[in-house]
Amino acid sequence: MPLFPVKGRLTTKTDNELIAMFIKTKDMDIMGELYGRYMELVYGVCLKYLANREDAKDAVIQIFEKILIEIEKHDIKNFKAWLFVLTKNFCLMQLRKSKQKFKAELEESHSIFMENEEEIHPIDKGVPDLEQALLNCIEKLKEEQKSCIQLFYFKNKCYNEIAEYLKIEEKKVKSYIQNGKRNLKICLDKQK
Repeated sequence: MPLFPVKGRLTTKTDNELIAMFIKTKDMDIMGELYGRYMELVYGVCLKYLANREDAKDAVIQIFEKILIEIEKHDIKNFKAWLFVLTKNFCLMQLRKSKQKFKAELEESHSIFMENEEEIHPIDKGVPDLEQALLNCIEKLKEEQKSCIQLFYFKNKCYNEIAEYLKIEEKKVKSYIQNGKRNLKICLDKQK
């Protein structure tokens, strides 16, 4: 069942006609017709970048909501091309947020809370900086985990790209990344 039911009365209209009608009337059926034409494209792009069906489905809905806001801000000549770029940028932002969240989790797990900036104990001088500690811990991972972590976080590859590159199943990629993250956290905690 489609996410946005289409009544069918607008199927003869061009994309540009539908955009103009939507901007004038704010009729959601018009936007549903327009977006419905390209929903499979949007889902496919999201799936390619996010490499997870549920995340891709969520993104399809979020992108529809984003279109409602963005459509009036742009002079759109080719809706399909504009939508493709909007979708790609949305997915890249999601991946960037995910990467930032991962880095924040690592920093949080490695942070030392002090009331002032003075050293509490001379042994604190021996604590390496987070980036070097992270690189050292990555080197200690099992080869599969290390490869997946490096490709995902440092080369910005999605699950299916990593799976193709390493010639393994996508599920294994996700598992190696999750286990790798857990092992990195344990390794960083030991260095405190």
